Formats: sequence, structure tokens, C-alpha cells
Amino acid sequence: MPPTTVTPEDWVEIGRIVAPQGVKGEVRVYPSSDFPERFLEPGERWLKRPRSLTPEIVELVQGRHIDGKGLYVVQIAGVNNRDDAEALRDAVLLVPAGDRPQLDPDEFYVADLVGLRVIVQATGAEIGTVTDIFAAGNDLLEITYYSSKGENSAPSKPRKVLVPFVTAIVPVVNLAEKYLEIDPPAGLLEA
Repeated sequence: MPPTTVTPEDWVEIGRIVAPQGVKGEVRVYPSSDFPERFLEPGERWLKRPRSLTPEIVELVQGRHIDGKGLYVVQIAGVNNRDDAEALRDAVLLVPAGDRPQLDPDEFYVADLVGLRVIVQATGAEIGTVTDIFAAGNDLLEITYYSSKGENSAPSKPRKVLVPFVTAIVPVVNLAEKYLEIDPPAGLLEA
């Protein structure tokens, strides 16, 4: 039995409803999962509405991928018109954490990477934190980067840096100790 309240340990967000699609109650879902079957195969899902702490069970009737948009269109049982679909805007689709598919050793869940400390492999210096991930051919890690102006100077204002999530640049991911190491090519971290 899935948990009845939403905590990061118990649930995994698989997508966010961003808009209605048409007039028959379908909704557009921006996925945060790399498993298309979660949006295409009929069956039970859990839905957490904005400002609600408790997810509700819903039935996914059908789904399809919108090529070129990175979105799915899904039909949820009982959502039969545009107004019903509009009422679901910003709701998130969830699965119990125990339902996460097994990954290969070089694969990671986005939720597991966000919040990791970022360390430069060559120097051991901690330079920031992973704050988001963007799908773009190869995934891009958004790092909140605390650069310094010189060896003895105070850190400058934090800024966002996009780092390709490829083995050549991110050779080490240590989920147990909550860090990853990067080997950035020249110029990647400069303004």
C-alpha cells in the first residue's frame, strides 16, 4: 500500500500537468521520468493537486507522446471536459518510491542528482550544488556555482552554470555520499 502523505522519500514525481489539451478532458504532461510507459500504458497513477498534501489514486485511460514538444497527452478517467482538465493544471503525477524501475549502473534518477555537492576532480574543491537537470540531447546539469575571483578572495555571487552530464565531464557520481565530481574543459565554468 502506498503512503498517504507526500514526502520525498515515499514518492517519486513522474510528471507535471501543464495545460489542458483540446475539449475532451485530456491534459498535457511535462515528464520528469525517462520511462514513457508511465504516460502511455493504462493503469493506476497517483495525483497530487496543488496545495494538497495527500495524493489521490487516478486511472490513466490512455496516453500519447507529442513529437518535438517533449510532452505527453493523457486521458484520466472522470476528466471529461476542458474545465475538468484545467482544474488539474500544476498537479503532479506520482508513483510510490518502491515502484522505481531498476537502473543500469551508469543511469540515475533526476531526483537523486538534484542537491548533490559538486567537486572539481583535479583540485578537490567544492564549487556548488546541482539545482536542476535539463533534457537536451545529452542531459545538462544546472549547477549553482560559487566561483571566486582569486585564490585568497571571497566567493563571488552564486550563478547558474550548465554542465553536460557525460562521463568525460562528470566521471564520478557518489549518491551514498551525496556528491559528484566534474572534470570541466577549459572555459566551461568561466563567465
